[in-house]
Amino acid sequence: MIGMGIMHTRRGARLAAPLLAAAIVSLVVLGFASPALATKPTGEFVNFGDCPVSNPSLNDCVYAKTESGEFKIGTTTVPLTKTTTLQGGLIINEETGAETFVEAADGNTLSKTPQTVPGGLLKIIAPESWPEWLRNFFNEFINKGVTGVTATTELVSTPQLSVKKVLEKVPGGLVLPVRVHLENSFLGNNCFIGSAAKPVTVEFTTGTTSPPAPNEPITGNVGELKFAGGGLIIIVKKNSLVNNSFAAPGAEGCGSQILFGLFTGIIDSAVDSQLGLPSAAGHNTAILNGTQEIGNAAGVRASEK
Repeated sequence: MIGMGIMHTRRGARLAAPLLAAAIVSLVVLGFASPALATKPTGEFVNFGDCPVSNPSLNDCVYAKTESGEFKIGTTTVPLTKTTTLQGGLIINEETGAETFVEAADGNTLSKTPQTVPGGLLKIIAPESWPEWLRNFFNEFINKGVTGVTATTELVSTPQLSVKKVLEKVPGGLVLPVRVHLENSFLGNNCFIGSAAKPVTVEFTTGTTSPPAPNEPITGNVGELKFAGGGLIIIVKKNSLVNNSFAAPGAEGCGSQILFGLFTGIIDSAVDSQLGLPSAAGHNTAILNGTQEIGNAAGVRASEK
């Protein structure tokens, strides 16, 4: 009986051991894999959810919305009808007052918001110099109504923002180094105006521009200031940032999906011809109308839950 009891105990131990080991492993995995619950700003600071507050040097958080305006390059004007957001933070040098922009915590500094290009591909007509099969292919897309084109403004490097310059109406309040992504089933997914090597750099102001001809000066607007969050948030409504002095290069990569990109250069030239590219300074305009919020970083951290 004693022997049987020992055997029974050993068998139970053998059965229990794997279960116990599995339980221990599960606890260890859970202990290491379960991160602390993420905290987010609350209350009046809720819009600063992507502010890089983990940076101890950060002074302010930025949340800006462009709600209307336009982006004109060459002969084509794209109205901004869908809200685009700019998020990040600012480090301010206490001695010089210089402001350094820090990109959003999740990397989504400037939202990739497609805007509709009026007229779409109807503005782009297949040149007679194209091979016949390519003209037919292009026209077939048009005849079937596949003409819609979107333009998305994308950052190619870190932007610059100076609240001081915005309020003082001097150039450089906001500087955006961007490319414009043109998308359509014919143009493909790699059709761009501008690149990291050749960015479209737009230096905005709330003041009055001094563009080369034929453009004439246009004027932005600081907007209406108010405070929130116990004075820790500056909200600027009806803000207008403008520039009409920048240049834009020709298109690249358009139609790269057709026959392994063999005709990309030809299609790039067609896009350039119809859009007026490359476009020298004095022929382009950007207007951003919207609301800016600047929140004290310490206040944002204190609101997190």
